[in-house]
Amino acid sequence: MLHVTDLVIDYPDGTRAVDALSFSLTPGETVALIGANGAGKTSLLLGLVGILPSTSGEIVVAGQQLTKKTLREVRAKVGLVFQDPDDQLFMPTVGEDVAFGPRSFGCDDQETAVRVESALAGLSIGHLASRSPLKLSAGEKRLGAIATVLSMKPELLLFDEPTAFLDPKARRNLITVMSELPQAKLIATHDLDFARQVCSRVLLIEKGKLITDTGLDLLDDPVALESSGL
Repeated sequence: MLHVTDLVIDYPDGTRAVDALSFSLTPGETVALIGANGAGKTSLLLGLVGILPSTSGEIVVAGQQLTKKTLREVRAKVGLVFQDPDDQLFMPTVGEDVAFGPRSFGCDDQETAVRVESALAGLSIGHLASRSPLKLSAGEKRLGAIATVLSMKPELLLFDEPTAFLDPKARRNLITVMSELPQAKLIATHDLDFARQVCSRVLLIEKGKLITDTGLDLLDDPVALESSGL
């Protein structure tokens, strides 16, 4: 599903955000991406959709290598849910936000409507279609942002701190929703209890390097977590 090989991402000032990182995800697998602030988690997610260009290495999504020429095709296969839903919800209504992606990729009105209805219904938020994102709760915004991604029918989902800003009830609801999504998922999170409930595997990174690729037992190892700044 996702194969990352020796990926390097450098910022324009020369800072190395991702350093020779390699890993793979299988279809339907849900993997936690953990590390201290500044470890490179968000940079990696942005690199996987080409927002941050790679310096070297290879990214392959569902058999399609990410290059400048294939950027549009790869982005149709990958959905990135940003940490702040306000970065993803910018149209007058939630329904229009969810329709934005399909329309941008050339879907006609009928196909777009079908995708919007399916994405909203799948998250049980059809009642939010005509609501302004400005009037939603944090939990509703999070689900709306996920719906904007699901309307593109991605094969891989990337999440950046999905439990940020959520109250306990909204967090529990998100756990249920994320557990039921069939796509492969890579979830950058500091919420280790959330990772225990949703994920089956853990990638620990530090200063852009992959330190450990292992099972959930790592989340119960205080010595290993503390040594990595967690």
